[in-house]
Parts: sequence; C-alpha cells; structure tokens
Amino acid sequence: MSWVSLSIQTDNTHAEVLSDAMLELGALSTDIHDAATGTDEEQFLFDEPGESPGEIWSTSELTALFNTDVHIPSIVEAAAQAAQLPSLPSYSVTYVEEQDWVRITQSQFSPIQISDRLWIVPSWHQAPDPGGVNLILDPGLAFGTGSHPSTQLCLAWLDENLFGGEDVLDYGCGSGILAIAALKLGARHVVGIDIDPQAIAASRQNAALNQCDETMTEFFTTHVSTGKGIPNEAADVVIANILANPLMVLAPILMRATRLGGRIVLSGILMEQAEDVVNIYRRWFDMHIAREQVGWVLLSGTRR
Repeated sequence: MSWVSLSIQTDNTHAEVLSDAMLELGALSTDIHDAATGTDEEQFLFDEPGESPGEIWSTSELTALFNTDVHIPSIVEAAAQAAQLPSLPSYSVTYVEEQDWVRITQSQFSPIQISDRLWIVPSWHQAPDPGGVNLILDPGLAFGTGSHPSTQLCLAWLDENLFGGEDVLDYGCGSGILAIAALKLGARHVVGIDIDPQAIAASRQNAALNQCDETMTEFFTTHVSTGKGIPNEAADVVIANILANPLMVLAPILMRATRLGGRIVLSGILMEQAEDVVNIYRRWFDMHIAREQVGWVLLSGTRR
C-alpha cells in the first residue's frame, strides 16, 4: 500500500484555504508548516490558551496526503481556483510506501540524559547507565516525553533541589514524568493532577511502568478554574510545567497549594514572558529565574 504526498509552497494568506480545499478534494490529511524550517529564516510561533489564534508562517509549505488513484494536476488546479490564486502554484509529489511505522517512530526516540545520574529511557532501549536514576517513558497521548526544553528544565531542577522526604505536587502532570522523577529522586509522596483524563490514565500507566509505590504516588483530575482535586495539605514543592497564561491565571490556586516556606517551580515560559509571570507570583513568593534553555525559562520561588 502507498500514498501520494503533494507539497505546495504558499503564503499565510492562502495556506489554510488551500488546506481546506485539499480536504474537500479527497486529501486524507493535510499539514501546514514553516517552509524555512531548519534555516536561519525559520519562524518560531507560539499560541497561548485564551488568546485568539495567531498568524501562521509568512512562507508556508502545505503537504497533503492522497490515495494513489487521484489525478494530482486536476487537484492542484481545483484547489488554486478555490483559493483564488492568480496562477497555478508550483508543486512537488513524492510517494509514501507502507512501512513499519511503530519501528520508525521508536527510532526517533533515544535515551535523554538530564544530568550525570538522571536519564529518560524509552522502554525498548537499554539504560545507558543501569545504576543511574532512569525514568522509563514511552511517547503517548499526554505531554511530557522529556524532549521539550521546559520538561528538561523541570527535571534538572528536581535533580538539583530535592533533598529527600518532600511532598511534591505536579500541577498539569501530563505523562506524569515530573511526579515520577520526584519520587525516584527521593520525594516522600507525590501527587499529579491534570484536567485531561487521558493524561491521568497515562500518568498511572507510566508510574506502574516505573514500579512506583502506589501508596506514594497519586494522580487525579482537577477543574481548571476551581482547583478542585488539589490535596488539602499544602506541598513542600509545587511544580507546574504548563504555559505562561494559564500559570498567571492559576497563581492563587498554586499559592494555596504551597506551604509557607515551600518552593514553587514554574516552566513552559518563554524568556520574554518571564517578567509578567514573576510580577504576579511576587505577591506571595520570592521569585527568580532559576534556569534557561534555548529561550525557555524556569522560575522558582519560596513562599513567604
């Protein structure tokens, strides 16, 4: 079995219209991405929850996947008419053959070293350091494979700042990677909460994969606006790897979840957003930028 992959370079005015036209014309899937990916002209665009959708890349590439029995020139012509292009765009075609997609996906994920002792290891790999602290984690539906800088910042902070015996709350736990790491690094008890039931299911599965003691590891769903589901007892460490806007909205909830003298750790924040987040949390915490990685920052503070 094989498919035809059609690629067209376009601009931000016509990319989504062309994508919709391709789907109407029988495309199995479409994808719009930065045509300059991997070059000095690459544009890094991020949207935040609660904001209106941002613009797409000024020079975009649209890729559409079709069955092999279609007539590509006719599709391109019809899509160009639907998008009201002044002329037919140039395009390229490649053929996608059936492959062992599981094996190919697995080949994209290798062990990630966070520190001298802390590793993230997919279950199909041997641990590079069997004597280290190894987080066994497979990519899945929930965020948190360990490849994103914001997750790595959190893991490095936990590795350096947990001394053993802490109660840790992971707010927005995703895959559960931070809660599991905290337990393996010496926390007494960890709680992970998320608004997504699939994330909770993934966290519990990953905790079992890492042989976490069920009496020391708990995962719950929560309501984003009320904080319902957060433990009544405040935690020694509250860690939240989300995004800047939700972190600012959640500030009162995360404050109440942190004991006096406890520490808060915030990530998923771009450098240019850090000041806004710090200014909100400064009301209750002595905040500072603790770490930075390729434009992402981790904020840390102690509750007064």
